[in-house]
Parts: sequence; C-alpha cells; structure tokens
Amino acid sequence: MDLIDRILEAARVGESTDWEFKSARGGFPGSFWETYSAMANSEGGTVVLGAAQREGTVRLEGLDDARLAALQKALWDGLNDRGRVSLNLLEPRHVEMASVEDARLLAIRVPRATRTQRPIHLGGNPFGNTWRRRHEGDYRCTDAEVRRMLADADEVPRDQRILTGYSLEDLDAASLTQYRRRLQLTKGDDHPWVALPDVDLLERLGGWRRDRVQDQQGLTLAGILMFGRDLPLRDPEAAPSYFVDYRERLDPGTRWSDRIYPDGTWEPNLLQFYTRVWPKLAVGIPSPFRLEGEQRRDVTPAHEALREAFVNALIHADYSGEGGIVIERYPDRYEVSNPGTLLVSLEQYQRGGISECRNPALQRMFLLIGGGERAGSGADKIRAGWRAQHWRTPRLEVIDQPDRVLLSLPMVSLIPEDAFRGLRLRFGAVMDSFSPAEVQALATAWLEGAVSNARLQQLLAEHPVDITRMLAGLCEAGYLVSDNRRRWTTYGLPGDRPPEPALFGAEDSPPQVPPDSSHLDEDSSHLDEDSSHSGPDSSHSAPDSSGSEAERTLRGIAEPVAARGRVSTELMDRTVCELCRGRFLTAEELGRRLNRSAANLRSRHLSRLVREGRLRPRFPEATNRPDQAYTTVEGGE
Repeated sequence: MDLIDRILEAARVGESTDWEFKSARGGFPGSFWETYSAMANSEGGTVVLGAAQREGTVRLEGLDDARLAALQKALWDGLNDRGRVSLNLLEPRHVEMASVEDARLLAIRVPRATRTQRPIHLGGNPFGNTWRRRHEGDYRCTDAEVRRMLADADEVPRDQRILTGYSLEDLDAASLTQYRRRLQLTKGDDHPWVALPDVDLLERLGGWRRDRVQDQQGLTLAGILMFGRDLPLRDPEAAPSYFVDYRERLDPGTRWSDRIYPDGTWEPNLLQFYTRVWPKLAVGIPSPFRLEGEQRRDVTPAHEALREAFVNALIHADYSGEGGIVIERYPDRYEVSNPGTLLVSLEQYQRGGISECRNPALQRMFLLIGGGERAGSGADKIRAGWRAQHWRTPRLEVIDQPDRVLLSLPMVSLIPEDAFRGLRLRFGAVMDSFSPAEVQALATAWLEGAVSNARLQQLLAEHPVDITRMLAGLCEAGYLVSDNRRRWTTYGLPGDRPPEPALFGAEDSPPQVPPDSSHLDEDSSHLDEDSSHSGPDSSHSAPDSSGSEAERTLRGIAEPVAARGRVSTELMDRTVCELCRGRFLTAEELGRRLNRSAANLRSRHLSRLVREGRLRPRFPEATNRPDQAYTTVEGGE
C-alpha cells in the first residue's frame, strides 16, 4: 500500500503500537519526542502530524504550507540537537507529506534503533528520559531497563565482562573435565585444545579474558555461567538473578511430573543444566529406527531443532533479567523462555541470516560440543526441523514487564483432524470449497485462538500481500473477524467483537428497520434488536440443502423469525427451543436458519436459556468451545 492507504487504514483502526496521531495546532508537539524515543526503542512506527485521536476517533485537522514548513524545520532542528534527543535516526525519506481527504498531513516514520544505538533518550541523561512503546502508549523505562540497554550496546559483549575477585576455585572442576570429554568426542582426539591447561582452554573458549588496556585478567561471566559453582554463580558480582528450571507437565493431575532446578544436590551451571535436561527433552520426540551405514541414527531434524531452541535460550538470555531460564515439556508442546529482549527486530528474526548474540562466548562453547548454530541460521533450523515432522510452526512471543522471550514448539499436526471436523461442524460443506491456505488460516484461528498475517507467513509460502487479501476475503465472507490493530491485526472465528471505530468522526449509521413491521409479535415489550445477517455471502456460500425433509422442517420452524427484522424475545426463545428439540444445533447453525448473528444469539438468548434450564449444552464443562451445541430440555429430563 502507498502512504495514503496506510494512513487511511491506521486512522480507521486508531492509535496502536506503531501508529500515533498528533495535533499540530499549537506548533510542533512536545510529546513527539517521547513517542520518537519509545518507537525507536521498540519496533519502530509512524507519527502523523495534523490529525488527532479523541475519544477513540481519529479526526483530520490538516496543515497549511506555512505550518508544514515550520513543523519540518522544528523536526530536523530537534533531531540534530543533542540536548533534545540522543541520536537522529531519520533520513529525508522517513519524512513525507500526504493529502488525505483534502487534508495535508506530515508522516514521520521512526525506524527501530539497533542494539548499539539504544537507548534513544531525551536530553543528556538516559535515566528517567528513555521511553518504550506498549500498545498505543509511551512508557518511561525503569533504571534497570536502561542499564540493560546500555549493557547490550557495549562494545564488549555481556558475557566477556571480567569478574573482580574470581579465580579458578570458583569453577566446578568436574564440569570443566566433562566439557573436555565432550569436546574430544565432538572434535576428535587430535583437536589442539583438548590437552590445553585450564586457563588456556578457558581463554580460547571466552571463559577467561585478558584486558590489556586495563591491564587485568580473570574469569569472565561466560566462564562462571558455563562452569561455575552455585554460590559464586549467584554472587552480586556475577549473576544474582540466575535461575534455571526444567518442568515436565505430562500428567494433568499433578503440578509437574518431573523438575530440575537448583535444589542443592548439583552444581547448577549451564553445562550441568544442559546435560541433565537435554535427554529428557529429546525423549519426547519420536525417533524412527534408521541406519546410516552400520550405525543406528536416532537424531532427527526435529531433535536438532529442539536442541537449537534450548541452546538459543541459554546463549541469548539476559542473565541480569528476571525470571531465569524456564524449559517446559507438555504432552503436546515444548515451551522455552528466557529473560531479555530480542536484539534484532521480529521481522529480521523471521527472515533469518542476521545474527546478534548477547553472549557470544557461551555460543562458542556450545557450538564446539555440538549445540547451537551461527550466522543467524538458528531460527531457520528450528522451523525446518518442525516442518519435517509436519507439525505447526514454532511461535515466538516477546513479552515485557519483565522482558522475556517465549518460544512455543507445538507437536500438533498443521491441520489436525479434530480441527477440520470442528470447522466442518461450524461451516458445513462449504469447507470443501476453501483453498489450502484458507483452511490453514481457519485452522490456526481454531487451534490458537487467533491468526495473523505474521503467523501465516510462518506457515505458508504465500506473499504477505496475498495473505492480507485472503484474510480480508475471509472477513468479508463472515468466516473470520478482525480486531483491527494495524500491523498487529489478529483474526478470530466469528464471535463477540467490538464495533469498528468511525473513520474521521463519521457517525454510525442508524439501524435499518424493515419496511414491513406490522408482523411484529403482539407482545413486543422486549425486542431483539439485532437484525443483521450473520451468514457468509461470498462465493463460498454453503450449498442449498433445502431439499432435505429435515431441513425443510427446520426452515419452516425458523420462518416466523427469519423473515422479519425485529421480533419479541419471547418469540425468539420459543423458536430457538423448537429448533433444538430432539437435536443439537450450534449457534452458527441457529443463526443461519434464523437470519441472525451467532454472537447475538449466544449473548442474548442461548446463555440465558441454559441458565433457565430450557436448553442443555453438549459440552457443559467447556463453555467457550467453538463447536458448542444446544438441545432443548424436555419435561422431566
């Protein structure tokens, strides 16, 4: 889309993580600089001057020539004033003028700052003057968040910091010996590092460092994390928040069926955690019998992908952050999470090929014993390994307050049979007319609660623009509904959704009253006010099954409601109960016959009729199931 289309779309949705509208009636808005800092320290975004959002609605104000010129001068003056902002990230191409509905606007695109550029802050002091973007707001960073940004930006990597007062006695000798054996097995007996003295080996690994400028040497943070003993590990000089935790949740009746964490019975450094946890993770991946030459090979691409995900959490973690490393195994998935933020954008992570490692010495240590990849190929390897099993693509989430990265690895088929059956129950035979990409989108919404363009890019080979068109088509046909969050828009299966905001202050259209209202039920003191049609109306329309005797009977029962606009609550309740007599029907099936919104039926009728004991749900313990169906309670039942 061009700039005008993007502004129109963003204005329809309202302010979000990556869009902000600011009035410029009083000159250049001072709040722009907080937004500039926030977007630069997050995922970037666009600020539009000359429009403002009030009470959820974006209204155009426009800018004349004189004000446009003054705003651009104030922008560039401020960007190049180190007393105003720490760094100018903008180039002329980032600032554009656009005419939208005869109003001239100034659009300023703020790029995401790189690791070495952050924190982007106001004034000369980053503490108290650094901001981040959360939802549609700008939030001041805490001092701890600022310190972590500064540490990430340092030329010396985090794990290469020399620890004051530490010596080889703070290492677990057994762990160092165990690492030598693994190095020997992986690289061979003749590898020159195998027989090196401890300090020389550690120095080559990055666990010991000589700083010639400061004239000091000693153990690094990487050395103590990989080989350290428990108490030195958690010393304030090293990693006081350090914690590693493996949780096995295979039995729903227990909190966890197995757990590995620092309980005082072992030295909980990263090497020991890796060697204890990896066998427990690997056993959950199916291993078909396979021979290579005369040797059995049990490691599949899925094993390699899972190991990559596990090691990635260890080498990319911010060990000054909160929450520690948490690895969880469920019957149908793995979840791997670590403290910290991504050092590249989500888009770059998905694209692959760009490597920004927070702890490169730890990365080298694991690489030498067969764990981890370099050159930004880790994400590709994880996706490829899961794809080889025909499982759903792993999903990465970035969480804040506290900063964490969570990777979910579902061991679920791309389109499980029960998901397809559920969608067929909901939409009927029309499912056969969907393209494979459309089925994938609907199945993802079913399985994960929502689907997005970014998520489908992980699952499909289609271009993002084609995915956008497909999702829009499914929305127009009524098979999906959008939450309208611009770049972060998600789509769900039909249900209760808030109405879309009016664009540029336009008033909502009044409800259309059917021209023939003389057929309203005599008791119309409580009218059902939703006269919208809920059924899809695109080329995917379900085939006409009116030839069935049972279907003709149901349509005859529904006719008094389906043919009218507003009807009394009593008539609607009576008709619903008659339709459900002797059979289970879903809200969608009822809505299709009654010419009503399934969401309206659920909220105004079905839930209440269940409470009153007039309807019984098929799944009483699962009120939110999309395939929930209802039958009429007969007398004495």
